[in-house]
Amino acid sequence: MNLLFTICGRAGSKGIKNKNCSNFLDKPLALYTLSVIDLYLKNSDYSADIVLNTDSEDLINIFETNQLRDVNVIKRVPELSGDYVAKIDVIKNCLNEMEERTNKKYDLIIDLDITSPLRTLNDLKNMIDEKINTDFDLIFSVTNSRRNPYFNMVKKTEHGYERVISSNFNTRQEAPEIFDMNASIYVYSREFLQKDISLFDGKCGAYKMFDTGILDLDHENDMLLMEVIAKYLFDSNEEFREIYDNI
Repeated sequence: MNLLFTICGRAGSKGIKNKNCSNFLDKPLALYTLSVIDLYLKNSDYSADIVLNTDSEDLINIFETNQLRDVNVIKRVPELSGDYVAKIDVIKNCLNEMEERTNKKYDLIIDLDITSPLRTLNDLKNMIDEKINTDFDLIFSVTNSRRNPYFNMVKKTEHGYERVISSNFNTRQEAPEIFDMNASIYVYSREFLQKDISLFDGKCGAYKMFDTGILDLDHENDMLLMEVIAKYLFDSNEEFREIYDNI
């Protein structure tokens, strides 16, 4: 089986300056993603390639000088660098370019987000195993949602505020279980990515990750808060710690 690991990151950031190239607890944020890939491949018999897709020279330098794994680089074309470009289009570009370069056909494409450093080797392993052993077109990582659109989320309308989804539920326990997509890990089949369809047009599976281990890094305060959480997890949880120690 051939695996393709994709790491996608643009230059600059509106929320946190040069976010993808920043340090996280004194180590490059981007290398937390490469570290979990490295640990997985050390215990895998699958053939695999890793590719970075970016328009950032600084990010390219981080990966080209790393001591963990060789990483292929695709310099992102301008038409894939805009604010409103869907990430799945960048991943498709990775697949097409790498299959042309290597003359391989990849069975699974695994995308890991740079701004989600708090994942474990078991998260990655379990998601790949589940994709192999099910008929899902893709599997993405989720966490438990702290709010529920059937119960305690509202939207503004011309008549005032209403529930996001109309319902008569009086307790959260009555409402359907809701999850947050945390954008940490996606595992795609090659066949799905080759179709000209959107994410939810496929048969989707979900894998639940550790809840407070994931935050969206959009503002400087998010980075500070995640570093506090990370330090606690690295001190108390061996699974999280090994990703840090491996860098």
